[in-house]
Amino acid sequence: LPAGLSQWFPALEVLDVSGTGLTEMGTELLSLPCLHTLLAKNNRLGGPGSLPKGLGQAPLARSLRVLNLSGNRFSEVPPALLQLRGLRSLSLGGNRLHGIPPDIQELQSLEFLYLGGNFITAIPPELAKLPSLRYLVLCDNKIQSIPPQLAQLHSLRSLSLHNNLLTYLPREILNLVHLDELSLRGNPLVVRFVRDLTYNPPSLQELAGRTIKTRNIPYTPSDLPESLVRYLSLASNCPNPKCGGVYFDSCVRQIKFVDFCGKYRLPLMHYLCSPECSSPFSSASQSSTSQSESDSEDEASVAAHRMQKVLLG
Repeated sequence: LPAGLSQWFPALEVLDVSGTGLTEMGTELLSLPCLHTLLAKNNRLGGPGSLPKGLGQAPLARSLRVLNLSGNRFSEVPPALLQLRGLRSLSLGGNRLHGIPPDIQELQSLEFLYLGGNFITAIPPELAKLPSLRYLVLCDNKIQSIPPQLAQLHSLRSLSLHNNLLTYLPREILNLVHLDELSLRGNPLVVRFVRDLTYNPPSLQELAGRTIKTRNIPYTPSDLPESLVRYLSLASNCPNPKCGGVYFDSCVRQIKFVDFCGKYRLPLMHYLCSPECSSPFSSASQSSTSQSESDSEDEASVAAHRMQKVLLG
């Protein structure tokens, strides 16, 4: 940064030095008591001395609200940044970070945290101790699991986790009741889910077998080859009471949450005969069938809407 900056612009509030090839920011930065926004994207910061010493004790530590250091070469979150207690927005995307320091919890005023496009493998539970955090972006990393403590981020509105290595989500994530956006695309859990939803059309043999079973066409072992008689004996009834069909090898897997003993909601796997056979079936509880089916239809609609937001988020 040019010498005398604080003398020329003592009341400077916004400083943008993005894309200027900077390798370090000098002590002149410390003498800008009114600076609230510092943008230094797409430079070469990240080596020793990239940030001025005493950053955490300077007036800047109290005035700075927005700091964007995305597109640089930081391999770790500089400890000095964790002393900027007034910071509300911190962006370190597209760097070389391999982790998030537990001391991130010191940034109690933080509302926006962007760490996408790094090499982060784990999320420290301490991240959940940011009471004001509303937007958390951790996409395009190598994260394999989400700590259940993340459910303590009660102010969180948007959580971006796409393009990671997640195979599951902790049940506690359901406690994020104010969450409006959850992005999970490009993770094994979503890729596997979408793959499991694929439906292979039934073969001609299965179509014929379904016709024989659903229309109750009579036959005897002497009418058909032994292999076909054995095949027809393997027919499974579709659990959808509105369908009455059967299936052999080609079916659609569906997760259904059902009542159990009037207390629990259990996720059970069901197999339907075709994608069109999507009408809900009665709950496992022995309650009123019509009421159960009505509730299930509402739940299915809500679940589909939520899943769409998750997959497309």
